[in-house]
Amino acid sequence: MAKLIDGKLVAQSIKDGIKKEIDTRLAQGRRQPGLAVILVGNDPASEVYVNNKKKACEAVGITSTAYDLPDTTSESALLELVDELNDDPSIDGILVQLPLPGHINSSLVLERIKPAKDVDGFHPYNIGRLAVRIPTLRSCTPYGVMKLLESTGVSIRGLDAVVVGASNIVGRPMSLELLLAGCTVTTTHRFTKNLEEHVRRADIVVVGVGIPDLVKGDWIKNDAIVIDVGMNRLDNGKLCGDVEFDIAEKKAGWITPVPGGVGPMTVAMLMENTLYANKTFHDPLPA
Repeated sequence: MAKLIDGKLVAQSIKDGIKKEIDTRLAQGRRQPGLAVILVGNDPASEVYVNNKKKACEAVGITSTAYDLPDTTSESALLELVDELNDDPSIDGILVQLPLPGHINSSLVLERIKPAKDVDGFHPYNIGRLAVRIPTLRSCTPYGVMKLLESTGVSIRGLDAVVVGASNIVGRPMSLELLLAGCTVTTTHRFTKNLEEHVRRADIVVVGVGIPDLVKGDWIKNDAIVIDVGMNRLDNGKLCGDVEFDIAEKKAGWITPVPGGVGPMTVAMLMENTLYANKTFHDPLPA
């Protein structure tokens, strides 16, 4: 049976460290880190995610400012708000909760955020920095996955890693993170032939596509590390990932549960990025 990778435990350890560092900085007279969270519309899942982020901010000592906008908000009005927050010296990070309403160009909005305030790590500048091995603000979910891999104590340098999914938010930056860590990386996507063949040879499998049980448990190589980024709600209300967990658990060496695996890490790394932006770009300690 695989060992479970407890994302809640790892995330809490990270947040405890962040709170300790913020407390120390405040005692030194530094400014409290600030995060602006923009939610457009009333998507139920987005509201839950935003609420979790606000709670995390309160727990670690980050000031969270919420901008809850109606779904009729125009693209120009949203861009104007982003510009204002870019120029606000009390704001270290700007988070625009996705998805945005269909009449708003998400790419345009995300690129409008200054790279030094892009705490989601979605800006092309920050993805580019990761690609050329000089990362700064890193995409939260892939960065969190790397922390989970680190928590296993397994040396991943030289291992074969397969990433299932090639989204801008998870798959592509995930492949870059694993490459940076010294893995041999294969990225699979909807045009990939013989997905099973790729998964079967992988020492590390990271799956993030949003299709329940897409990756079958018996595809998993013995003792592989399985990271399931997927979060799907079934008709019976049960949450499940993209990997057939019950069977995969019997073959893998390590595996993340759903829920309680990757999800808590995304929020923890958002806190990490906000503190990083604060102390690196906006309120550094004197030399």
